[in-house]
Amino acid sequence: MRDFFYHLLAICTVAIWGVTFVNTKVLLLHGLTPLEIFIIRFFIAYCCTLLISHKKLLADSWKDEGACLLLGFVGGTLYFMTENTALKLSLVNNVAFIVCTAPLLTIFLALFFVKGIKLSWQLIIGSLLAMTGVALVIYNGQFHFKLNPLGDILALGAALSWAIYSFIIKSLSSRYPALFITRKVFFYGLITALFFLIPYPWEFPLEGLRQPVVWMNLLFLSIVASFICFFTWNFAVTKIGALKTSNYVYLNPITTLIASSIILHEPMTVMSIAGSILILIGLAIVNRLDI
Repeated sequence: MRDFFYHLLAICTVAIWGVTFVNTKVLLLHGLTPLEIFIIRFFIAYCCTLLISHKKLLADSWKDEGACLLLGFVGGTLYFMTENTALKLSLVNNVAFIVCTAPLLTIFLALFFVKGIKLSWQLIIGSLLAMTGVALVIYNGQFHFKLNPLGDILALGAALSWAIYSFIIKSLSSRYPALFITRKVFFYGLITALFFLIPYPWEFPLEGLRQPVVWMNLLFLSIVASFICFFTWNFAVTKIGALKTSNYVYLNPITTLIASSIILHEPMTVMSIAGSILILIGLAIVNRLDI
C-alpha cells in the first residue's frame, strides 16, 4: 500500500508536468524567452524551498556537493536548454517523442552500472509497447519524422540528462533528505543557468511581470511545477527507484493530450486513444517486474 502511494505520487507529478506546456506557451506569447522563464521559476522555487529547508546548507563532503551541482546542471539547466533549443531546430513532435525515450535510456544506464539489473522479455515488450503508444499519441497516425541531426541530438541529450539526473538522486538519497536534494537542484540549476545570460542577455521588461496572466502562469510553473513537483519526483525516486519512477515519463503524452482536449478543445482521435491504452499496458508490464 505504501509503494502504491509513491507510484501515485510519480503519476501525479508527470500529470502536472504534462500540462505545463500551456503555461509556457502563454508566457512565450507574452514575450518571455525559455531561459527567462527557467530562471524565474527556479529562483522562486529555490526561495520557497529555502524557507523550509535552511538548517543544513552544504553537503557532508565536497564530492557530494559536486554531485548536487551536477544534479542542478543536468536536471535543470542542461535539460531545459537542450529541449528548448531542440524545439527551435526540429519538429515539435520529433522532440516530444525523443524526450520520451528517457525511461529507455534509464534502463540502458542501469544495465551497465547497476548490479542485479538484467534484460528480460517482459522489460523489452513493456518498453516497446509504451514507446509505440507514445508514437501513436504524439504523431496521431501522421508520421512526418523529418530528421534534423542537431535538433534531434539535442532532444536525445535532454532525455539522457533526465536519466542521469534520476540516477544521481538515487545515489544521494540514502544520505540526504529529498527536500535537501531538491533545494540543491534549484540552487545549482539557477547558478548554471545564469551563465547562459552571457550569449542570451535578458530582454523581457520587469514591468511586464505585473501582468496577471504573466505572474499567475509563472507562479504555477514555479511553485506547483517546480517547487512541489521536483520534490515529489525526487521523493518517489528515493522510495521506488529510478527505473520505475522514470517509466512514468511515458504518461506525459497522455496528460498533454487530455489537457489539450480540455483547455485548447483539441479533439481526441481513435489513434491517440489507442496509443494511450498501449502506454498503460506497457507501464503495467514493466512495473510488475522487480527492478
